[in-house]
Amino acid sequence: MDNLTFTNSILLVEGLKVTPQSSYPIFILLLLVYVFAMGCNIGLIILISTEKNLHHPMHFLFCNLPVNDILGTTVMLPRLLQDILREASERYMTYVECVVQAYFVHIFAAASHYVLMIMAFDRYVAICNPLRYSAIMTNKMVVKLSVSAWGLSVFIVSIMLGLTIRLSRCRSKIENPFCDNASLFKLSCENVVINNVFGIIYTVIVFTFSLGSVFITYTKIATVCITSKNKSLNSKAIKTCSTHIAVYIIMFVSCATMVFLHRFPEYSENRKLASIMFHIVPPGLNPLVYGIQTKEIRQKFVKLLYRNKVNLK
Repeated sequence: MDNLTFTNSILLVEGLKVTPQSSYPIFILLLLVYVFAMGCNIGLIILISTEKNLHHPMHFLFCNLPVNDILGTTVMLPRLLQDILREASERYMTYVECVVQAYFVHIFAAASHYVLMIMAFDRYVAICNPLRYSAIMTNKMVVKLSVSAWGLSVFIVSIMLGLTIRLSRCRSKIENPFCDNASLFKLSCENVVINNVFGIIYTVIVFTFSLGSVFITYTKIATVCITSKNKSLNSKAIKTCSTHIAVYIIMFVSCATMVFLHRFPEYSENRKLASIMFHIVPPGLNPLVYGIQTKEIRQKFVKLLYRNKVNLK
């Protein structure tokens, strides 16, 4: 079948290589991680949207992060959980389902960078131009930044997947736990140099632009903190910026590890694990690192928790 043009739309997904004895423990572990990540991120969105005291540009921008994390975990984990309980020879998926999954997998990856970049810009304005913050970070600006982050992600990923779906297919096996662009164009026996080059160039540009903008932003913030004698400003800057940097490092390291291992076939199993970690580690840690460490959100969460305990009594 591999040497013939594949005419039907059924693909076999390799998934995770797990033994029958370990399939249920792994299933339970990943299910708990999924429930935890979804609960935390949905809870943060509800908390910010219902509490009027949290209706600030910083928190509205932050909502982009849990929305993206919900997308990243939902597009991959439920399907992976199903496949873990199936025999390796029964993990089928239609080509259309695979393309849709790959599309949102890459939307999640791209938006992870862009959302954290606009959040870094918000922190830059708040610390370096505090007197002009309310004039710059208006609701209109928040909408513009959010639309730009998501719009750019959709635009670039659409081009990337468009270059892939134009290819004919001569294979039917996805050599990955889930569908992504590389797995899709590897189904073709045509020349995929354009796909490889576009993917590499796009990845380098996003990584460089993302890392560069965050580095420049926080260098300017650090400069302001060093030259300023305002202890209150410096303390606030350290608290808010340290959480943002922690979230960014978690995302960047997870993403970079996955992309790096993609270039070394001998580490395919490590790459699969890294790709799964990218979809569960940042979404699980982001609400804790960023949400709970943000003073206003933490106070509202504690107050809400205390109110529920009182009601239960």
